[in-house]
Amino acid sequence: MQLHDLKPNAGSNKRRKRVGRGNGSGKGTYSGRGLNGQGSRAGGTKGAGFEGGQTPLAMRLPKLPGFVSPRRIEYTPINVSTLEARFENDAVIDGAALKAARLTKYEDEPVKILGDGELTKKFTVKADKVSASAKAKIEAAGGKVELPC
Repeated sequence: MQLHDLKPNAGSNKRRKRVGRGNGSGKGTYSGRGLNGQGSRAGGTKGAGFEGGQTPLAMRLPKLPGFVSPRRIEYTPINVSTLEARFENDAVIDGAALKAARLTKYEDEPVKILGDGELTKKFTVKADKVSASAKAKIEAAGGKVELPC
């Protein structure tokens, strides 16, 4: 077999339908559009969701209340009990350490340390936000909180 012997499988390639090229072609006169009406006109089809002039379903449904700011910052919450379980004593906890411990996906991800759980180890925490109870527990254990990182 050589390159000039190659050809597509039978029926895999179809010729496109050439409409409006005379009655002998089988698609002359009305070109498959029927007689009169919206469908026979150029640009005569309406978009998805058009319901013949009736108010579309998407417009009849009630709107959801509230507003979410596009500039809102979503903080990843991490409790002191998680820090206790994942880090050694005297550890420096920053974005890189949190990513290495697989608590965050990215180093520069915004993080807020929360005060749920007990803390016995001493840490230096560099986070974007720390709750008051978490700060009290970290400092009570002999650690330090540095804001913002």
